[in-house]
Amino acid sequence: WQFTRPEEKTVEQTDNSGYPEQTLLRWLKMEDIEIRTSRLILKPLGTGYITTVNEYALNPENTKYMCHLPNANSEETLCFLQNVEAEWAKEKPTFFEFAILYHDCHIGAVSVCFDREVGELGWIINRKYWKNGFAFEAAEALVKYFRQHYGIQHFRAHCDAENTASYRIMEKLGMVRTGVYGGRRNRSASEDSMEYQYDLLESV
Repeated sequence: WQFTRPEEKTVEQTDNSGYPEQTLLRWLKMEDIEIRTSRLILKPLGTGYITTVNEYALNPENTKYMCHLPNANSEETLCFLQNVEAEWAKEKPTFFEFAILYHDCHIGAVSVCFDREVGELGWIINRKYWKNGFAFEAAEALVKYFRQHYGIQHFRAHCDAENTASYRIMEKLGMVRTGVYGGRRNRSASEDSMEYQYDLLESV
């Protein structure tokens, strides 16, 4: 694994957000992050990727099991990407969306959203690149990065109970199913479905 490191400072206090202060200080340069794996590069997502985001975000087949996709049009995609950029620009962001690059081609996204000490993971891959292990590789890299540099130990993920590919990725990450819930409504669905919750507490 290869990481570009934000500026590191050592402070042992904790503020009212629940994060160590040293974490908050180091997040000031999150926009400079680049995470590399053997095949992928993860970089902050933004409006410059709108064309390739639309390839999967507007595709009903690509987003069948997702609550907030597909987008209705490119304008909705642009609004989302502008919000992502605004979050990256905050002094203390809590949501980080990364573009997944394979041979310099944008093939999807992976994200982590923090609610105090818990990081909620999410991912999406352009269906042209399915069944190559890219979502797992990107998610594993994100977990390793935030554990190594920010001390986050608890990660969580949710998926439609019928989304076998997604929960298999969670299980491969070492996550354990901790909940089964009803009332999930995917955006393109006409009926509610069941949802699985997975949690990861031990190091991968």
